Amino acid sequence: MPAVHIDQSQVVYEDVSCMDTDGETVETPAIVIPVVIPLDQIGEWDAVYDPSSGSSPNASNSRIIARAVLDAMQAHTEAP
Repeated sequence: MPAVHIDQSQVVYEDVSCMDTDGETVETPAIVIPVVIPLDQIGEWDAVYDPSSGSSPNASNSRIIARAVLDAMQAHTEAP
């Protein structure tokens, strides 16, 4: 199963002005969570993802990413 990591020391609240992956402009106060995908894992992630399929990646691979991001968000919002 491919891996993903979060650089928790870089999680911040910030006013964001950017373009998302759909080409939409995003301007909002946000929490920024750096997702780290090791270079040796890119091939595995690419193999499990089909951008033309709404059910890709499968639930177990999606959960890897979702849990890492949500754990980082929760840890940051609960930090003193």
